[in-house]
Amino acid sequence: MKACLIVSTYSPRKCGIATFSNDLRDNLLPKGQRVLIAAISDSFSSYVYPPEVAFKIQQERKADYISCAKWANHNPDIELVIIQHEYGIFGGQDGDYVLELASHLQKPYLLVTHTVLPHPYEYQKKVLMRLANCANGVICMTARARKLLFNIYSVPLEKIFVVPHGVPNFLIKDREVLKEKYGLKDRRIITTFGFIGPGKGLEFGLKALAKVVEKHPNILYLIAGNTHPMLLRSEGERYRNSILQLVEELKLENNVLFVNHFLDINEIGDYLYMTDIYLSPYINMDQAVSGPLSFAIGCGRAVISTPYEYAREILAQGRGLIAREATPEALAEQLDLILGDPTIQVEL
Repeated sequence: MKACLIVSTYSPRKCGIATFSNDLRDNLLPKGQRVLIAAISDSFSSYVYPPEVAFKIQQERKADYISCAKWANHNPDIELVIIQHEYGIFGGQDGDYVLELASHLQKPYLLVTHTVLPHPYEYQKKVLMRLANCANGVICMTARARKLLFNIYSVPLEKIFVVPHGVPNFLIKDREVLKEKYGLKDRRIITTFGFIGPGKGLEFGLKALAKVVEKHPNILYLIAGNTHPMLLRSEGERYRNSILQLVEELKLENNVLFVNHFLDINEIGDYLYMTDIYLSPYINMDQAVSGPLSFAIGCGRAVISTPYEYAREILAQGRGLIAREATPEALAEQLDLILGDPTIQVEL
């Protein structure tokens, strides 16, 4: 049987793109598609990969990208390559080592874009333009990203395909049963999950919580996920410690719960189905995609978000509440609205 090759980070590496590619493979297999993986590894960890990983690329070793292309060219089973693109997962300046793979590849490839910057630096623009130019098709996840690819990166419209971010097939569970299981009975749970870092907007979420906690004392803000591995290497837990300090300053110790580890898919399902309100407080209004937000919507949660680009598109037509601006005050207004009227939560 012919196979496709996915070039990406991959589980057990703790990375959002790795999880995405793992889910992609899991959903291609039932359709009769054989899937191989060329895994991008870093030099900080030694990963024990599953059998589907047929090739390993050391992120900062340029020769590995060329070797992978040559290996794929000479493998008669591989008929298509899928390159998952995020600048930070490839080596070189702005991840340009992936261009070595693309330029030596003699098999057709699809480019899946996870970040389409509206204001790229010149070299970032050049890298994505070159990758897209050689690709047989370019996949993005929003209509806005399609416009950016055309207007800024000069990708022909007929070459661009919009495929919305997928959602795992979570096992549906009862909210109140889950709350009892986790010892959180009678709490109104607000959740933010995913890698923790400065761009997540947790400060906004906590300050918004502080503005409504006196009126709604049974709320609990569940912050689930470990510090982003790249941030952890560069500065340790300095950012998380600043968040813990903010919790103390705001006197929210009884209203915030941290789950400080990488979440497997079953845990994510539990936490989302236990959630009353999912809070997406990103501070970067150009945020193009959010897997956690997609997952929350897929689980039918009521969502409150800052007005970043992905949220504005995916929450349109009443699929969630978008704050008027990216401030704690604006988020607090929306929190108070739902917490004060449970029918709104049900409607969302």
